[in-house]
Amino acid sequence: MSNDADALKRRAALAALEMVPAGALLGVGTGSTVNLFIAALAANPGHVRRAVSSSQASSALLAAAGIEVVDLNEVTGLTLYVDGADEATARRELIKGGGGALTREKIVAAAAERFVCIVDERKLVTRLGRFPLPIEVIPMARELVARRLRDGFGGRPVWRSGYLTDNGNHILDVHDLVIEDPVALERELNQLAGVVTVGLFAARPADVLVVGTASGVERR
Repeated sequence: MSNDADALKRRAALAALEMVPAGALLGVGTGSTVNLFIAALAANPGHVRRAVSSSQASSALLAAAGIEVVDLNEVTGLTLYVDGADEATARRELIKGGGGALTREKIVAAAAERFVCIVDERKLVTRLGRFPLPIEVIPMARELVARRLRDGFGGRPVWRSGYLTDNGNHILDVHDLVIEDPVALERELNQLAGVVTVGLFAARPADVLVVGTASGVERR
C-alpha cells in the first residue's frame, strides 16, 4: 500500500469514527481500511466498548484495542456497521470479499440499523465488475458452481487455491462478469446450489459511502 493510498483510507476511517455514537454497539468489518478504523477506535479508549466482528483478524485487532468482541447471537441489533469495499458505485452498491470475509460481513450488515462503507476514491466505479467478484462456496460444490458460472453467466471463475474462509469454505473469484443489474445478479447467484454468499452488496447496499479523496472526505 502506498503512503498516498494509506492517507486516503485513513481520512475515510477517521470520518467514519465521527459518525459512531459514544457507547454504540458496533459492527466492524474486515480489510486494510477497517484496520485503520480500528486503530482510530484504539486511540479513543472507551468510545466503543463492545463490537461484533466479521472476521477472526478483526476480532484480534479489536481485542488488542480493549474492545470486547461479542457474538451476534447474544445481541438484538447493532447501531452501526462500518466496513470497506473493493468497489463501490454512486448508488452505494458494492463488491466485497477480497479479504475473504464476505459471508460474515453480509450477516453483520443485515443486522445493523445503518451500514457505513469507508473507501478511498480509487474504489469508485461507474459499473461493478472490474474487481473479480468473490463467491464463497461449499468445498464439495466448487467445480459445480464454477461450471454454472462459466456456462450460465459468462464468468471466468478462479479458485482461491489454498485459502479457506473463517467458515471453512472455498472462494471463487469470478472475472469477466458484465454486471448490468447488481441486485438481480446477486439474487440469481445466491440461488446456485453450493453458493454460501456472493460478494455483491446490492440488495442491501451501504446507507452511507464515506470516500477519502485527495482534497478531503466526501459523504454519499
